[in-house]
Amino acid sequence: MSNRAVLEVIALDEADAVAAQAGGADRLELVTDMAADGLTPSTAGFSAIRAAVDIPLRVMLRLTDGFAAGDIEALVARASELRAAGADEFVLGFLTPDGDADLVAVERLMAVLDGCRWTFHRAIDRAADRDALRKQLADLPGLDTYLTAGAATGVDDGLPVLAAEAARADEPGYEPRILVGGGLRLDHLPALRSAGLTAFHIGGAARPQGWTAPVSADAVRTWREAIDA
Repeated sequence: MSNRAVLEVIALDEADAVAAQAGGADRLELVTDMAADGLTPSTAGFSAIRAAVDIPLRVMLRLTDGFAAGDIEALVARASELRAAGADEFVLGFLTPDGDADLVAVERLMAVLDGCRWTFHRAIDRAADRDALRKQLADLPGLDTYLTAGAATGVDDGLPVLAAEAARADEPGYEPRILVGGGLRLDHLPALRSAGLTAFHIGGAARPQGWTAPVSADAVRTWREAIDA
């Protein structure tokens, strides 16, 4: 991946993946079942997308809606299958009922991922203490990204937090890249770029006809051009 700002697009299948790459996406987040906010795709689904495109793929590890780990044994088994199929980048993130990072669940998965790069997803936006969560996770291998809107309600409300966290990039726990996503719009980009944010994540914005329609290469291209402007 080049030094340009990163554009990550959610892909549900091969058609999404091909369109997203054609539009200029740098990386895909692979999920299924967006009605549950994105769950782990099948191994066959991953393999089909891997064969269709040559950009990095980050695979969601989540079996149920929400931020609880659920059946961790089943999740570890799915992660093992995906690793065996060639998956080498992942997305995950779990909280305890008190809003702390669920280190037990995360560390179980770390043992399977064996140093793979991964994103801690928007669970950070539901954490009781964002700063404490970052410090809890700071020493985990492979963590290089936080997917966050800065607030549970989305980027509109999270802009000040995103800017403040970007300014702390050299502090312990703040080294992972901020990937902005969650209600992200094109009109947010100037303020985010001015604050030093360099990675952006879109899902619905890549599908002008809604989630029942595929990714539009033209929509992705619009984002690519706006980010690069």
